[in-house]
Amino acid sequence: MTGAPNLSVVVPVKNEAGNIAPLVAEIEAACAPLSFELIYVDDGSTDGTPDALAAARAGRPWMRVVRHARGGGQSAAVRSGVLAARAPIIATLDGDGQNDPAFIPALLAALEAGGERAGLAQGQRRGRKDGRFKMLQSRIANGVRGRILKDATRDTGCGLKVFRRAVYLRLPYFDALHRFMPALVVREGFLVVHHDVIDRPRLTGVSNYGLFDRLWVGLLDLAGVWWLIRRKRADPQPQELFAPAAAPADQDVGC
Repeated sequence: MTGAPNLSVVVPVKNEAGNIAPLVAEIEAACAPLSFELIYVDDGSTDGTPDALAAARAGRPWMRVVRHARGGGQSAAVRSGVLAARAPIIATLDGDGQNDPAFIPALLAALEAGGERAGLAQGQRRGRKDGRFKMLQSRIANGVRGRILKDATRDTGCGLKVFRRAVYLRLPYFDALHRFMPALVVREGFLVVHHDVIDRPRLTGVSNYGLFDRLWVGLLDLAGVWWLIRRKRADPQPQELFAPAAAPADQDVGC
């Protein structure tokens, strides 16, 4: 890769050694027609994930690896990947294999079709492969969130997202930000477009998230996001009236 890519694919992982190789191969196939880079963020894994990432990176100069010295959570991993990204457009997906990277080009097309005011293309899962109890938790959480935040998004928990890096960097950062992105993108004055994706069973391993993470902490986050939306004021649209003239190319500008 000789220049900056157009798309950065960010994949947060923790203890997903068995899922690295097959998912990297799928991302490579899905994004082959695009100018892209792949950034895996290892959120302090304690299994063979670092070795699996090193093996997958061999022969793939467009693949990068960022490692957290200690676990910071999924939102922290996504943020580290976005900060490291070189492209103006970011795609994210979960590292367990349930998100099919074949949908990345369609989400990218949906974002571009929305024009400059579209800040986020949010995947909406169909055919969920989670257990009944987990699906019930998600249904309740999405229902409560939708009624309070009115974000017009059926499934904010889907890891498949494509968004503008500049828009993401305007959002207030906190743990679990990735679950509230549609509401916060709208808060910044941008549009959210949606695209259905097909859910798949996890390839190997077990989920790193439990009932406490999804329900009780989620209620506190929901209250915080509701407060942020209520406190938002209209963008004053600042414009500089007398911008300094640019120095000639051959002029030495010093202190």
